[in-house]
Amino acid sequence: MNTKLHTVCDNLGRPVRLLITEGQRSDFKGADVLLKNLPRAKVLLGDKSYDSGKIRAMLADQDITPCIPPKKNRKTTIEYCKSLYKTRHKVENLFAKLKDWRRIATRYDRCAHIFRSAIYLAATVIFWL
Repeated sequence: MNTKLHTVCDNLGRPVRLLITEGQRSDFKGADVLLKNLPRAKVLLGDKSYDSGKIRAMLADQDITPCIPPKKNRKTTIEYCKSLYKTRHKVENLFAKLKDWRRIATRYDRCAHIFRSAIYLAATVIFWL
């Protein structure tokens, strides 16, 4: 049993939205749910796995500029701001802080709703209290 944790965070690296999907599910399907009706933002920094025309169109509809590096197998090259993309370490730091909680890092919980509750609790304590 494996899972993927998708998150949207603010410019300070605090989680705004969290979503858990099955490990074998594509990142595109998680993005469909997570990226709808985003809070006001100018730019969205994303991983290469979020590089698709559908996600870029969804962001364009919300007037958000995507800063997502293209996949290696993309036929058309897409430019992105490399200096801005370097600030993505804040997202990686968010995941590192969450995984400091042993219960989350080792996934003790069998049920997804209990695991999600543990992530919400850890995120609240770490970032918002």
